[in-house]
Amino acid sequence: MTVENPRFSSPPKDALFALGRAILFEMDPEKAHDLALGMMSHKPIPQLLRSRYSVEPSNTAVLGMHFENKVGLAAGLDKNADYIDALGAIGFGHIEVGTVTPKPQLGNAKPRIFRLVQHQALINRLGFNNKGVEHLVSQVQQRQYRGKLGINIGKNAITPMENAQDDYLYCLERVYEHADYITINISSPNTQGLRDLQHGEYLKALLDALKSAQSRLATTHGRYVPIAVKIAPDMSLEELDEFCEQIIAFDIDALISGNTTNTREPVSSHLYARETGGLSGKPLATLADEKLAAVKERLTGKTALIGVGGITCGNDALRKLNTGADLVQLYTGFIYHGPALVRDCIEACR
Repeated sequence: MTVENPRFSSPPKDALFALGRAILFEMDPEKAHDLALGMMSHKPIPQLLRSRYSVEPSNTAVLGMHFENKVGLAAGLDKNADYIDALGAIGFGHIEVGTVTPKPQLGNAKPRIFRLVQHQALINRLGFNNKGVEHLVSQVQQRQYRGKLGINIGKNAITPMENAQDDYLYCLERVYEHADYITINISSPNTQGLRDLQHGEYLKALLDALKSAQSRLATTHGRYVPIAVKIAPDMSLEELDEFCEQIIAFDIDALISGNTTNTREPVSSHLYARETGGLSGKPLATLADEKLAAVKERLTGKTALIGVGGITCGNDALRKLNTGADLVQLYTGFIYHGPALVRDCIEACR
């Protein structure tokens, strides 16, 4: 267990990012998101990001692969793989793009992202808005980023639950040769019924089909691409018992713990607490860490573990590693604290 460093006990102070954030936070969250990513992609911004924030690699081996560091970007920020190179310039050891679905879809009605600034949190009900898997594949093929790339796949909202498996298999086929690992998202709260796939016969049938397809595709492409499953932090301990049994039984390569939460207890006094959608950010930290520990306890050690949720400083990331994660991912903390948080997490997790 690595001892926490007082240097990384609070969010980084970055005057340049703070200025940009102050401007962006005056805008609608979704418009600010698109504007910020678009600006990052213009030359010479990626090079400036690289020179200002990059750190020396702290190499690690997970899933039979070499990662330059243990800190990655969670799915959801770059749903369509339009900004891989710009985000890669910040120093992420891996980037997960998506969630992508077979067909393009608009997602849920706007407004659908809400900032809870005093809590360093977001509530979103985006609903897998994306340009479809064909667009994502075309973007991934053009990337220059050489870190590890995860591709997160889901089902279209209009696909009946009894046919959900078909959507996942279609996406798996399309992205397999372009990914370093593939994440199965069955835990978003924003697609009706999706979390039912975490349980019972739905789960068994899906995992069985995915593992069969993985084996066939590995033979076809001469390359084994690991599969990760992303779960919700809202599972009960009894549900986790069943879930982890199936993860072990089907020899799933990795588990990502976790996604956004439906709970509102940590932000119950906020105006937006009644908005539907998944809560992410600092208020999620305790729940995310508790479920990470519970998952670690239930796995046999063969399954890699990626910890997500509530990281706002370097020691938050380190705590997930000390709890049992092999890698960590950022999302909401990155929005609130910027590239300096990525740098601090990498250095804290050496």
